[in-house]
Amino acid sequence: MRILISHNGYQHRGGEDTVVEAEILNLRTHGHEVETYTRDNHDVASMSWPSIAYQTVWARKTVDDVSLLIDRFQPDLIHSHNTFPLISPSLYWAAWRKRIPVVQTLHNFRMLCLNAIFLREGGVCESCLGRLPWRGVMYRCYRGSAMASGALLGSIAIHRAIGTFRDKVTRYIALNEFCRQKFIAGGLPAERIVVKPNFVDFPEQPSGQRAGLLFVGRLSREKGIDLLARAWACSSVSTTLSVAGSGPEGNLLNGLARVNLLGPLLMEDVRLAMGRASALVLPSIWYENFPRTLVEAYGSGLPVIASRLGALGELVEDGVSGLLFNPNDARDLASKMEWAIGNSEQLAKMGRNARAKYESDFTAERNYAQTIAIYRDAISDVEVR
Repeated sequence: MRILISHNGYQHRGGEDTVVEAEILNLRTHGHEVETYTRDNHDVASMSWPSIAYQTVWARKTVDDVSLLIDRFQPDLIHSHNTFPLISPSLYWAAWRKRIPVVQTLHNFRMLCLNAIFLREGGVCESCLGRLPWRGVMYRCYRGSAMASGALLGSIAIHRAIGTFRDKVTRYIALNEFCRQKFIAGGLPAERIVVKPNFVDFPEQPSGQRAGLLFVGRLSREKGIDLLARAWACSSVSTTLSVAGSGPEGNLLNGLARVNLLGPLLMEDVRLAMGRASALVLPSIWYENFPRTLVEAYGSGLPVIASRLGALGELVEDGVSGLLFNPNDARDLASKMEWAIGNSEQLAKMGRNARAKYESDFTAERNYAQTIAIYRDAISDVEVR
């Protein structure tokens, strides 16, 4: 099978970029020919505002480039990841004109929400779910700018009106059932949305002594850094909280007792840290679609203490593969951390359950089988039509 992977890279590299690279490697490892079409948001700095706004709606460069790639490479299928802003939904039209099926992974809620994460003023916001997100312009939800928010709204409105999202994408991939239901509520056709989670290649579970709690991720508002700082300050946990990452809210953790700020780590160092910790803390205050960090923790045999919010309530089985606490509740998070440190045997059992969950659902082999099944279904659908 010949597959064209399309992805608009981010200015600040994140989990989505890593997922795309892992999927490309997984396909090539299994013998598939993979070509890539990429654009990079660093290019935005050299572009005029009208040009950016126009390309968000219709990128002529995408249409021309992808059309030529299709003619040269003759892919059986295009798998699209991020299209915003430089690739744009014009990708789907270029593929449709050539009768090439498109599979679109929904890594965030950009089609439904201007800031892509259903978060406003420190809390979950679904004001735009199921309707045109004009309120996002009023609240300046994209980059704090009414103008930028308006340009994004225009792209969404135009492509909804001409049926791009409804008719030009053969299959959508949601990362879990919670997200699938949100996209259905947002107007995407339910029969075209399938669930396939993220994966990591983690062949062996680390062994050895474990101690302390661990946070891995960007130190930003949506990741719950303020919540974590407040919970840690009011807890009686005597162990160390190690924090891997950097970001604008890192200062909230400065000066807290027993907090070890590791800074940003390479992937291999993250896995070493996970192999030494007793639990991962995931205090996000937004609808995480599918944090790669959670899969890495499960692969490490590391239970997860997570907010009972959105997909996390589905991905973490309370008392089995980790613990859930009430969203935005610092005292409840503190109590869960205290329980975890005070009940090491039960926590170790949760870690074994987490590893078993990884082996059944989140390995590279399992993900490959799911991916190919989705591809074949999409190809068959286009052939029938």
